[in-house]
Amino acid sequence: MARVPCDLRFLLIPAAFMFIYIQMRLFQTQSQYADRLSSALESENHCTSQLRSLIDQVSTKQSRILALEDLKNRQDQQLVQLKDLVHTFESKGIAKLTEGGQVPLAAVVIMACSRADYLERTVNSVLKYQSPIASKYPLFISQDGSNQAVKSKSLTYTQLTYMQHLDFEPVITERPGELIAYYKIARHYKWALDQLFYKHKFSRVIILEDDMEIAPDFFDYFEAAARLMDRDETIMAASSWNDNGQKQFVHDPYALYRSDFFPGLGWMLKRSTWDELSPKWPKAYWDDWLRLKENHKGRQFVRPEVCRTYNFGEHGSSLGQFFSQYLEPIKLNDVKVDWNAMDLGYLTEGNYTKYFSGLVRQARPIQGSDLVLKAQNINGDVRIRYEDQAEFERIAGEFGIFEEWKDGVPRTAYKGIVVFRIQTTRRVFLIGPDSVMQLGIRKS
Repeated sequence: MARVPCDLRFLLIPAAFMFIYIQMRLFQTQSQYADRLSSALESENHCTSQLRSLIDQVSTKQSRILALEDLKNRQDQQLVQLKDLVHTFESKGIAKLTEGGQVPLAAVVIMACSRADYLERTVNSVLKYQSPIASKYPLFISQDGSNQAVKSKSLTYTQLTYMQHLDFEPVITERPGELIAYYKIARHYKWALDQLFYKHKFSRVIILEDDMEIAPDFFDYFEAAARLMDRDETIMAASSWNDNGQKQFVHDPYALYRSDFFPGLGWMLKRSTWDELSPKWPKAYWDDWLRLKENHKGRQFVRPEVCRTYNFGEHGSSLGQFFSQYLEPIKLNDVKVDWNAMDLGYLTEGNYTKYFSGLVRQARPIQGSDLVLKAQNINGDVRIRYEDQAEFERIAGEFGIFEEWKDGVPRTAYKGIVVFRIQTTRRVFLIGPDSVMQLGIRKS
């Protein structure tokens, strides 16, 4: 019996170790659960903090959105007020410019953007000859954009009406690398001409750019051209510009020509023609668009031999292209021609072909090499035949005139014929392969 308690003591020792082991495991497990619980609570607190931060950010952005919406509404209201104010000023300006009851012959608009110094030079040149006849030719400046220097300069003139084109629609070019400026210019032209023809009801508009000076007989020339355009609907527009009007290529300030190539750079348009053009006006390159046959539809343009505008804009959207070679040497007419005394009936469609073919027929044909030397050594006009564009460009390059074509038509050409002077009164006619047939001239 004495061995039983001893055996029980030996059994209690393993039991105690087992108990201690179990307690240690339980403590370890509880510690792990406590650590996990602490980590979970920390994560929950972090998520809660992030959620509160996001809520604060959303609340801040909502406040900003509401503030921007409020700002936009105020700006819209200010824009409406500004438009009403501009309309009031325009109405008062037009009423002042046309007071006396005289119906204007044409509005004159100077297209401007961001060149205040150029604009001042142009306006001063125009006012020099426009002021005595202001009621006949109301003057406008149409500014594209919000350049403050241009706007401030424009508003210093009481003799004209200021218009501002604000266009916030983004420009998407059709081809990579295109200049956005050409798209903005096209938009501006359409807006300005719509304003003048449809809002202000002018029957004609003379379009100038902010880098031009005008000749003394500029307005008399366009008055005569207006009468001619009223007589002959085949004249789409009248221009004051000759692309080959450099000093060495012109002589006669009285000479006018018809052309299948739109000259631009100081030109007059009738409302009836704008009715046709406005709905399909291009997104960009409006001047080249007007040179497409599908748009002028066989109609032609009147242009002078000696330019009535001078383009001094070396810096602009075209980046001074061709300036030193073709624009800077232009001869600006300095003779006061009495256009009211001139009979321009020879320029009407029925008469001009006969008149022009007579000039060409009297010219002496030359061919071969050294054409410039041959033309200089002949006492009288000469004509030179070209077979295609490549040959025309070669001959034009020899003489130094414009080589460029648009839609199959050389610059200044009439029925494929380009005419210019050669340092004297002599004319040179470059004649296309179909020109002689169209004019009824025998091939020589």
